Amino acid sequence: MMSIKSQSIFDHLSIGVSVLCAIHCAVLPIFLAIFPTVVVLPLDDHVFHQLMIWIILPSSIVAVFLGCRRHKDRGVLIGAGIGLSVLVLTALFGHDQLGETGEKIATFAAAIVLAAAHWRNFSLCRLDACDCCEEPT
Repeated sequence: MMSIKSQSIFDHLSIGVSVLCAIHCAVLPIFLAIFPTVVVLPLDDHVFHQLMIWIILPSSIVAVFLGCRRHKDRGVLIGAGIGLSVLVLTALFGHDQLGETGEKIATFAAAIVLAAAHWRNFSLCRLDACDCCEEPT
């Protein structure tokens, strides 16, 4: 059985990758405007988003499962579900359905929702919100 430390690691990994994805979406256009020669580098947004999904999806599912199994907070489950769903749908269909700007906005919003859900998942036990999450001594 995985420990609270494992859940914490997965929550932090998911938060970090979600924030990295959001920063990528927010900063890359500015970076390209300042340094237009970077355009020649192989920076394919679609490949980057799919790579992030392959990291975010399993780590988020494990972290949310471990946390929700302990504290049973539906807000974490709903936030993670919405964030993951929007991220996956945006990575698969966003550019074609929403355009480049819409894809970036949807990805950024989903990453923030997912990071917030993971932060809540991590914080519930850390803030002594429940006795169910204490490590056995």
